[in-house]
Amino acid sequence: MKRSLFTASALALALSGCATQSPQVESQESPHSQQAQIEAQKAAMEASVTNPILKRKLALGRITNETIYGKSLLRDDKGDVLGKQVTDMLSKALTESGQYLVFERPDIERLKDEAKLTGQKLNLVGVDTLIIGSLTEFGRKTEGKSGFLSSTKKQVAFAKVDLRLVDSKTGLVYHSLSGAGESSSEAASVAGFGSKAAYDGTLNDAAISNAISDAISKLTAEMQTRPWQTDILAVEDGMIYISGGKSQGIKQGMSFNIETQGKVIKSKQTGFDITLPGKKVATVSVIQLFGDNETNEGSITSISSGSIDGLKYTELNVVEAKQ
Repeated sequence: MKRSLFTASALALALSGCATQSPQVESQESPHSQQAQIEAQKAAMEASVTNPILKRKLALGRITNETIYGKSLLRDDKGDVLGKQVTDMLSKALTESGQYLVFERPDIERLKDEAKLTGQKLNLVGVDTLIIGSLTEFGRKTEGKSGFLSSTKKQVAFAKVDLRLVDSKTGLVYHSLSGAGESSSEAASVAGFGSKAAYDGTLNDAAISNAISDAISKLTAEMQTRPWQTDILAVEDGMIYISGGKSQGIKQGMSFNIETQGKVIKSKQTGFDITLPGKKVATVSVIQLFGDNETNEGSITSISSGSIDGLKYTELNVVEAKQ
């Protein structure tokens, strides 16, 4: 009897030594009052009004799966499934970021077919940058540890995407970047009791999503270094009408520079046309917006300094004024 009690006690001690228990999470109040947080949010909103993000126009081109994962004879004739998934996830993430106007390119033929059915003309819009790339790394692994009467199993999915930013006017790849991400799930058991680590297919999607988020962060940092610009639509009654409105981040009170178009010279060294720097001739301020979507929006501006007298407005550019 004593021996049985001793054995049961020893087993209980062994189990308590192998099992781990996470400490209870303690709730903490924010060091700032609720009113202070509200005022900080208002200040951030006011800052975004004076320095809004001007949206760039992007188009997604070929995004393919260059890994061995997901490739089989069952792939459809429209392209590989995983490559299309990456394209859709990238398009969704770019649109939801609120910093870009994303235009459809992979399914352009379907848009043309739809336009033919409805008898409408497909009015395609040019973009600033075309994004092409591929899923270059993707895989899974299982890690685990085992001890006396206890074991853990961890599933890890890893993904990497490589993207190239292409100037839509010249076809030049002016920047390349990579985004990587991973996701994992873990299960543990003690003496046969605990959760079971079954195959988790959602880790694949989460890893790709994290890789895309990493890539977009780098893409945004690069795009913001390139000045935003647009054209003048008309000059009437002292007002200057420019292309671009609310959908592209323009707001009342914003200022833009008006510059002459620099002379275009073909370089013998590179073979590319090089545009010489234009000359700033005026500064305009936005006084009113018009239009109801990105296809017909514009802004009405007035000159706050300088002059465009004697110049053809079709030969002028409206350029973002850096703060």
